[in-house]
Amino acid sequence: MSINQDRIKLFETDLRSAFQVVQLNIEDESHLHAGHAGAASGGGHFKLTITAPEFEGMTKVARHRAIYSALNSHFPAAIHALTILAFTPSESTN
Repeated sequence: MSINQDRIKLFETDLRSAFQVVQLNIEDESHLHAGHAGAASGGGHFKLTITAPEFEGMTKVARHRAIYSALNSHFPAAIHALTILAFTPSESTN
C-alpha cells in the first residue's frame, strides 16, 4: 500500500467522524502533478467527492470550509492540493 493510500484511509476516518457520510470517494491525483513545485513538500493532490446531509442549506464555500476543518490536521504535510465536490443527498447524482 502506498503512502497516499494510507493517507486516504485517514482522511476517510476523519470525514466520517465529522459528517454522516452517504457517499465518499477520494482519488489520488498526485501523479498528474509530478514535477510541480508544491509536490516537493511531500503532500499529495487529491480529489474528494462527498455527499452528506450536513451540507443542506450551506453555500459551496461553507461546505468547503467544513471539509477543510475536518481535514485540518492533514494540511500541508499530507495534502498539498484538494479538489472538492460536496453534495447533499438530494443533489447527489448517485
